[in-house]
Amino acid sequence: MHELVLTLSCPDRPGIVHAVSGLLASYDANILDSQQYGSPATSTFFLRVHVMSPVAAAVLRDGLAGLADTFGMQWELHATAHRPNIVVLVSREGHCLNDLLYRWRTGSLPCEIAAIASNHTDLAPLAAPYGVPFHHLPVTAETRPAQEQQILDLVDALDVELVVLARYMQILSPEVCSRLAGRIINIHHSFLPSFRGGKPYEQAYNHGVKLIGATAHYVTADLDEGPIVEQEVARVGHAHSPAALAAVGRDLECVALARAVRWHLEHRVFVDGQRTVVFP
Repeated sequence: MHELVLTLSCPDRPGIVHAVSGLLASYDANILDSQQYGSPATSTFFLRVHVMSPVAAAVLRDGLAGLADTFGMQWELHATAHRPNIVVLVSREGHCLNDLLYRWRTGSLPCEIAAIASNHTDLAPLAAPYGVPFHHLPVTAETRPAQEQQILDLVDALDVELVVLARYMQILSPEVCSRLAGRIINIHHSFLPSFRGGKPYEQAYNHGVKLIGATAHYVTADLDEGPIVEQEVARVGHAHSPAALAAVGRDLECVALARAVRWHLEHRVFVDGQRTVVFP
């Protein structure tokens, strides 16, 4: 038996679910769970179907190809046993990297962390006990194009399917964003655009904020404005110092990023224009 996940999107119209379920039934594939959504904003239909199939993915793909032509579908079929390679980019803050490594080691993330790359060496000791290769790729304004090419070369060499920015404090060029579109996720504090620049938690403290959060999103050339995958929030009060706010924020960042990465790896996220459809 083959455990598979089918994801598709197409122009919304009657009969899509009937056609897909009928095709799967013709191969004696058993639907374990199914989630669907018709977007009123874009008139697009989204479907995720988790199946147990007696035939291999290649056989189902042949049948799905004809169905896709009929409905104008964009579709993918994935084996749940597949563990895609990911690369994590970091700078000096290690809380998100530490959380991802722990979740990966304990089996909570269905992937292989193939490498960690950083513009600093500070977090190399954190990676060492996990046996994950650590690549120091320093960058300056003058060397940025060459350094970004090193990142892309690493992605290609390791057959990487997802890049995770785990507090990587560098702005990626539009070329890199385009090359990795739909497969690069970032995390940031969700004060934006209220408190841009340095020391956002001190700015939040000075303004007496009562709610802080973190946002995980796909990376685009528009800084921190890519489609949002997940957000997490917490209430805070006047007694929270800037350091206490930052500590709460670090926890929120870890949770939001881990969820976004896992949902992407489990093929639960669809981009719908500037928004996302997420089947958690």
